[in-house]
Amino acid sequence: MNLSDKKATLSFSDGAAPIEFPVYKGTVGPDVIDIRKLYGQTGMFTFDPGFMSTAACESGITYIDGDKGELLYRGYPIEQLAVNCDFLDICYLILNGELPNQDQKTDFDSQVTNHTLVNEQLHFFLRGFRRDAHPMAVLTGLVGALSAFYHDSTDITNPQHRHISAIRLIAKMPTLVAMAYKYSVGQPFIYPQNDLSYTGNFLRMMFATPCEEYKVNEVVERALDRIFILHADHEQNASTSTVRLCGSSGTNPFAAISAGVACLWGPAHGGANEACLQMLEELQANGGVAKVGEFMEKVKDKNSGVRLMGFGHRVYKNYDPRAKLMQETCKEVLQSLGLENDPLFKLAMELERIALEDDYFVQRKLYPNVDFYSGIVQRAIGIPTSLFTAIFALARTVGWIAQWNEMLSDPDYKIGRPRQLFTGSVTRDVPSMDKR
Repeated sequence: MNLSDKKATLSFSDGAAPIEFPVYKGTVGPDVIDIRKLYGQTGMFTFDPGFMSTAACESGITYIDGDKGELLYRGYPIEQLAVNCDFLDICYLILNGELPNQDQKTDFDSQVTNHTLVNEQLHFFLRGFRRDAHPMAVLTGLVGALSAFYHDSTDITNPQHRHISAIRLIAKMPTLVAMAYKYSVGQPFIYPQNDLSYTGNFLRMMFATPCEEYKVNEVVERALDRIFILHADHEQNASTSTVRLCGSSGTNPFAAISAGVACLWGPAHGGANEACLQMLEELQANGGVAKVGEFMEKVKDKNSGVRLMGFGHRVYKNYDPRAKLMQETCKEVLQSLGLENDPLFKLAMELERIALEDDYFVQRKLYPNVDFYSGIVQRAIGIPTSLFTAIFALARTVGWIAQWNEMLSDPDYKIGRPRQLFTGSVTRDVPSMDKR
């Protein structure tokens, strides 16, 4: 961290002496006030529900400027990365800080490819779930169970162990997601095939059967790869912070990532694209494009209880840069699969048109986010709605493991211990039974 020339002064209205705090500058973005000594000097905590104004860590992985609609992985704009790189390039970048050269890419791709197979006993573990279990429930269990199989790479103080764990998690997550899907539909598991790309291999494990050869559709492969890229990391969100907090106790990486999967399951986080598609399907069932205007009026009425999913973002106060890329990808996929007249896509376009023209949405900067189109793309590919969040988890694994590794490499790293403002009962005596 770079110390700023300026300092922050905290003064008190009761005449207590003011306290000075150092200010640190980031490479870009807001400066931070270092309040680590606040409690020791004042006996007080700060109060910040939702951590809206609190930086809990120092990181060099991902930067978001919500006002500009900017997303950078290791300094590279997402718009450039999504066009010029594949997902394993992004994995290497997020883990190592730089894009790979050809030799590094060949070696890294080979490492990931050769770790995609999972222990055969995991098949038996999976069969303990009900067939109709939600894929995220299954995935949470499967990822956590990996720690029971890979004892040789769980020394978190060893950088080599952390690297091996990172490779294993990135490599095995597509296999686990595909297994969860196959189990839910009663089809046999499809083993990885090492001559395919990371994303092509996942598509084959998802949709192939032993009955016939499966040919990967290049447009679909490229589209899903882009979805992976756009979801690879997103700064200190709820699930990433969960992975860091869980990992700060010294637990193994598989347990920490499993905690991230569980957090991502929430509809306010990873389940947002599932909720968006459900909204479009309900709107289509209730009149489709002809009813969009009426629907949007209900959205503007606070008393209607109608919510517009897939628009706006807690961070982005401008157009989500990932949404623009996802819209292009959506068009390519629908055209390739002969679904140009897909009613949900037409609905999405009309919703976007109104939102970008109506003063109500413009003033509130409610622009489409990445979830708005990614659900349509996955639906067109054949991925069931219940699996959308598992796909998100697959993509986000590299970000989680990089953030976890960065935390463990930080000399200032400590176990997470948030404070509270206690508003419960003061100390009191336990009454006897006849006085309760």
